[in-house]
Amino acid sequence: MQFELTKEFLDEIRLAIDVNDFATVDERILDLHEADIADILDELNNAQAKVVYYRLSEELQADVLMELEEEVRERFIKSLTPTQIAEQLENLDSDDAVDILGELSQREQVEVIAEMEDDDAAELVDLLNYDEDTAGGLMQTEYIQARENWPVNRAVIELRRQAEEVDKVYTIYVVDAMDRLVGFLSLKSLLFASPKTAIGDICIRKNVISVPTGMDSEEVAKVMEKYNLVSVPVVSLQKKLVGRITIDDVVDVIKEEADKDFQMASGISEKVESNASVWRTSRARLPWLLIGLLGGILGAQVIGSFETTIGAVPALAFFIPLIAAMGGNVGVQSSAIVVQSIANGTSQFGSILSKVGKEALVGLLNGFICSVLIFLITFVLEDVTLGLTVSISLFTVIMFAAMFGTLVPLVLDKYKIDPALATGPFITTVNDVLGLFIYFMIGIMLYGI
Repeated sequence: MQFELTKEFLDEIRLAIDVNDFATVDERILDLHEADIADILDELNNAQAKVVYYRLSEELQADVLMELEEEVRERFIKSLTPTQIAEQLENLDSDDAVDILGELSQREQVEVIAEMEDDDAAELVDLLNYDEDTAGGLMQTEYIQARENWPVNRAVIELRRQAEEVDKVYTIYVVDAMDRLVGFLSLKSLLFASPKTAIGDICIRKNVISVPTGMDSEEVAKVMEKYNLVSVPVVSLQKKLVGRITIDDVVDVIKEEADKDFQMASGISEKVESNASVWRTSRARLPWLLIGLLGGILGAQVIGSFETTIGAVPALAFFIPLIAAMGGNVGVQSSAIVVQSIANGTSQFGSILSKVGKEALVGLLNGFICSVLIFLITFVLEDVTLGLTVSISLFTVIMFAAMFGTLVPLVLDKYKIDPALATGPFITTVNDVLGLFIYFMIGIMLYGI
């Protein structure tokens, strides 16, 4: 049955810790899944969390540590001594260990590494040299490999020894004498092969998918999604096997990218955690607020420049919010669809012209329907000329916003700028200003002002 974390359960655990009733703590927590234990620790203070944490087995400690919320884990790690941190890192997979090590200051990194065994320390130092947003920064160095010239009976012995260091075995990689990746081995082939058969004779050499250490983490995620991989080998420039990336790390990348794009689309220019300082949170939001402020000033200037028109036909002012809102909404819709297409790697299947053409047709249909509706409403409430002005303006603004919302993310992507920028306040602000200008120009023409 799925565990449910309740206030009553937390109160019971806090009370048990306060009175040193560790039997209750063990009974209620030790048999839970690591994700559920992490949820419990997220709700406890540091002192209480450390009591529970150190009652777990070493293997469970490592699993729970990586399940903690990032800000909670950071706070928890900082409460430990360098020796204690080193002990925890040695129980983690290398990719997880280097992630935690990377969150520490350079001085703290040196202190922790000094407390580790030489082999483990050297491994983590090597991984720290890779950018965290590349395949090298994502990979772990624990994997199973066999040499192509080994006979099956020797391979079985070697693989058993290697498996002691690997928690999850997805694939057996096959390398040559220079450690270059040449293929992979299925467990079925290994079990049914003759003991003296060479691994190179039974391994699969076709369609071996790998990624270089310098590949961007987003591209790695696309490769694994395209080929339905649960793990992918990582190779050096010399094609030597240096590590593997597992599906759990790729899921984290996808989530982080989705969070980043959502924040950018919401007008937040940098990653902000929930525990970030007021200054950092303000700094992340202020640039787009200033752009919105500038857009508001420009919109006011546009309205002011048509003061005479509004004075002659005051009813035009009633529909200013409608024109601005519709232009912004349509622009964001179009740009969001294109950004999603780019994120899914499908942008190459259509040229810029075809995408603009498609959105123009969508804008044509939506604009026609909305324009007819607003004309009927305006005709009933006001007059024919005003109805024509508003409906024609709305149709034109929707068409323009749809094409503009399509073009901007495509252009940004072409110049290697994150296209998610196009779904935020930038599109809304530009469409507001240009939409108002179009509205008043059409009003001048139809009213003959």
